[in-house]
Order: sequence, then C-alpha cells, then structure tokens
Amino acid sequence: MMKNNTVALSDLLQVFNLVTTQGSKTEGNYEYQGITAWHDFDGYTCFLGYKDLTLTLLFHGRYTFDFEQQETLDVFLSKVNKLLLVKT
Repeated sequence: MMKNNTVALSDLLQVFNLVTTQGSKTEGNYEYQGITAWHDFDGYTCFLGYKDLTLTLLFHGRYTFDFEQQETLDVFLSKVNKLLLVKT
C-alpha cells in the first residue's frame, strides 16, 4: 500500500463523480473508460479501481493507493488527468 499526495483530493473526487454520473452501473459498481467506482454502504468511504489498483478515498480528506505494478499507477494517473482535462 502506498500513500500518495501528488494528486489533489478534489481532483480525485471529481473523477469519482464523473465515473458515477457518466459510467454504466453494474452490480453496484460504476465503470467509465476503464475506471470503476464504488462506495461502502454508508457512503463515507469511496473507491476508484483500475486493473490491480484500488484508490481508497477516506473520510476527513485522506486517500491511499494500493497497487501491484508501478505502471498501473502511472496509467491510472494519466487517465485521471485526461478525464479532468475533458471535464474543464
């Protein structure tokens, strides 16, 4: 597991919102352009997933990345940046 503060929490929340509003819903998860999004039963903890990566958005503004391959993180962050560019 890796904690990473190189991405703004507000940007990650924007991506979560984009995936859940623009993505297709299957079995409680949303998927948009290869990124999945879901949350726990009370909505306090949100998750973004991509391949072997899980990003956990925690209450009180913290987040953590859990991934197997560094390349997965790099591709995920690239996808996040592209989604943010389209949104603005």
